[in-house]
Amino acid sequence: MQLEYRPEVKRLDRSFRWPGGARVGIIFNLAYEGWSEGQTPGIGPMGNPLKPGYFDVNASSWAHYGPTRGIWRALEIAARNEIRMSVMVNGVLAEKWPETVRAIHQGGHEIVAHSYGMDVIPVYLDEAGQRENIKRTTQLIADVTGEVPTGWISPRGTGSTIHSALLAEAGYLHQGDCNDDDLPYLEQYGDRAIIGLPLTMDVNDLPSAIRYGNNARSLLQQFEDTLVACLERDTFPLFFDVTIHTHVYGRPAGAWVFGEIMEKAKSTMGVWIGTRHIAAQHAKDVLARATT
Repeated sequence: MQLEYRPEVKRLDRSFRWPGGARVGIIFNLAYEGWSEGQTPGIGPMGNPLKPGYFDVNASSWAHYGPTRGIWRALEIAARNEIRMSVMVNGVLAEKWPETVRAIHQGGHEIVAHSYGMDVIPVYLDEAGQRENIKRTTQLIADVTGEVPTGWISPRGTGSTIHSALLAEAGYLHQGDCNDDDLPYLEQYGDRAIIGLPLTMDVNDLPSAIRYGNNARSLLQQFEDTLVACLERDTFPLFFDVTIHTHVYGRPAGAWVFGEIMEKAKSTMGVWIGTRHIAAQHAKDVLARATT
């Protein structure tokens, strides 16, 4: 099949509502991240990268907190609040820590494919490499959970000019390598389609703590301000993400804020809380009805 890499895009209008009639949606994401053998995060908690060519044992150890402790703490917080998360999972984690990926699935959370490793970014790969990475990551997760993932977010939220089309070809329902809308939208590539579901960065622990040096309480304030802005100062339908990383706010000093945000979201009238899969399927159904 000859792919069409420039999609026909169909967007939702201001009449759109989330399930139950809510104008505002909230999605809780957990970034559960791993790196290929011999690779580490580009920067560690100290904030200053090493000279090129040296293995950063500090950054490597920092990242390994995710599968060791952070994932379990985050799953416990979600279970206590009875909230289903969308969990970004790298294929390497299904390969090396399958028990953690199995626990995510058994907890009722959506697993969103997150490339093989955080160092495997689609834009750096040719078309064949992107196809292989999609296939490999999808299969590793499916082998552990018994279920094929329906959503994809690339490391850094950076796909490529053709990656969304390749995901549509592979049967994915939604992808989050976009941030150009307040709502999901449909990307049609010939006879294949995929929902673009923006990954919002306003309430996210990694830029807040690592890039800007804020403490956990500031993320709570950011959530509260965003919620007020969406409910009281805006009239358009929209959604926003609340995201933490297992190796960042999966630690006690930050994890508490994830739980407190969940509690505040649950107690707020007029918001819908759900997973990226449910959001994407709902938007797809609404758009399908609008064209019939």
